[in-house]
Amino acid sequence: MGIFSRLSDVINSNIHAMLDKAEDPEKMVRLIIQEMEDTLVEVRSTAVRSLARKKELQRQIAQLDADVHDWERKAELAMTKDREDLARGALSARQRLIDHKQAVDKELAHVHDEIVKLDDDTAKLKAKLADARQRQKSIILRQQSVSSRLKVKTQINDNKMTDAMLRMEQYEGKIDRMEAELEAYDLGTRTVSDQFAQLESDDKVEAELAKLRSKFGKGEAPAAGPETDDSANR
Repeated sequence: MGIFSRLSDVINSNIHAMLDKAEDPEKMVRLIIQEMEDTLVEVRSTAVRSLARKKELQRQIAQLDADVHDWERKAELAMTKDREDLARGALSARQRLIDHKQAVDKELAHVHDEIVKLDDDTAKLKAKLADARQRQKSIILRQQSVSSRLKVKTQINDNKMTDAMLRMEQYEGKIDRMEAELEAYDLGTRTVSDQFAQLESDDKVEAELAKLRSKFGKGEAPAAGPETDDSANR
């Protein structure tokens, strides 16, 4: 396949349609990018050769122009010396150079058109390549996101994960029961320090209560005793 045919196929290819039909879009876009990069390298090599040929043809044309003028000068010189035969030979040589120059001019025009087309196609190919690379980034990001979400969903719905969470709840319940049992042992077994702290707290409460009685003109509260309780019972 020629470089222009291959370049045309790559430029005219519908990347979106290719990716829609692909079973593995990431692999397909990677292959597309590789094809475009390889084609771009070939196009650049062809462009370099075309530019080199253009310069060579331009040098040939410049030399042919110089030779044409030289044979024209020689023909004029021969005529001034009455050497029509030499003038005829010089003009024949001049005409051959002119014919050759016309052929070179045609080739130069063809090479120029080829370079223009290469420049245009190269720009289109670069645009296609940029689009493919952007889609590659999007595809990779989406695939990573989907893979991560799928992994999370799989773990959430995994029976092993459910069993592990159930065991954790059982362990927590066991620890709760052990803590409750420990608190039950502590009931009724206050330390001496706890008892003194309670007495100090009771004294503070009684002091505050005495202040309130004084403030509102209340007498001392009657002391509760067995007799009072018996009278109440009667």
